[in-house]
Amino acid sequence: MTGPAPGAGRDRYLDLLRALALVRIVTYHAFGWPWLTLLFPSLGVMFALAGSLMAASLERRAAVSVVGARMRRVLVPFGVFAVFVVPAMFLHGWGPPDPSQASGWWARLLLWVVPLDDPPFSKWAWQVNEPLWYVRAYLWFVLLAPLALAAFRRLPVPLIAGSLLAVTLLQLGVLDTGDSPALGRIVTDLTVFGACWLLGFAHHHGQIARLSPRAACALAVPALAVGGWYALTHQTQQGYDLGPIPLAQAYWSFGFVLLLLRFRPRDLGWLRRAWPVDKVVHVFNARAVTIYLWHELALIAAVLVIDWMWSVPSLANTLPLRTNWWKYVLTWPLLVVALLVFGWVEDLAARRKPQLWPRSRSQG
Repeated sequence: MTGPAPGAGRDRYLDLLRALALVRIVTYHAFGWPWLTLLFPSLGVMFALAGSLMAASLERRAAVSVVGARMRRVLVPFGVFAVFVVPAMFLHGWGPPDPSQASGWWARLLLWVVPLDDPPFSKWAWQVNEPLWYVRAYLWFVLLAPLALAAFRRLPVPLIAGSLLAVTLLQLGVLDTGDSPALGRIVTDLTVFGACWLLGFAHHHGQIARLSPRAACALAVPALAVGGWYALTHQTQQGYDLGPIPLAQAYWSFGFVLLLLRFRPRDLGWLRRAWPVDKVVHVFNARAVTIYLWHELALIAAVLVIDWMWSVPSLANTLPLRTNWWKYVLTWPLLVVALLVFGWVEDLAARRKPQLWPRSRSQG
């Protein structure tokens, strides 16, 4: 989700993939189309990109410094998000459900500072908190990255295969995380997206680029077949949506990401020439955390705007207001507002000079 400071030396292809992943996430949460998770498995892509950047950073700096910096770049914007969300929940009547368990309930509020597990939230705020599992998973990947990278350098293939095997055994009930829901959530995240994170390591070390096209397809196509088959044959209430089906998510994301990283375009000069697209990609990368954290609130605000418009007769009679498309269209300008109000916090977290709007080097 996070990346290096904008400037020279960036991999524009990875920047483009991250921007596409964020657009897909917002689109999915606006419409809920399950086929979007197959068309572009954004979460697997984002974990792979984060793994590649983490491997690069660990080669340049001490592990403690890298882990601290990565956590800071997520936790500072997350803390600002929590400052708005938590008081809003209290204002809507949130509190300890059982006075006898109040001390433990208040202690869990610390997860709104460092969310190593899901922070507590009220039913009123379920939609705002729904995407926060990614922050939890990302932090655990970052904390384990130094050990994982050391193991990957020695046993890359067994480690990737072990991750896919582990999620398979979990899905089939062979492995059990016990009675701890928190442990179950953490282990599931690490196994479902572990192979993608490790593909990021492999990308940084050039191992994917050295794969022949035939070898890459021989690995990716069976994984896609397994993931797609399992999603279609083990559908949930959301249908074949990959989100609630860990095994399908893991295999489909692994195969998809492997193909994306192996068959990357040789020339991205068109991105520079298409300057509006290039600038959007730059903004999405410079403000990735803000977009991810605040996009659900923007979707909620868009619904409120539509409800207000519906109450105005002149608008209600001329516009098809109650559609997801209007919600989707309105969400983007509302996200721009969020970027202007909160985006500069990402600059502080990265120890850059704060900017109201991120500017590329070419913009001065």
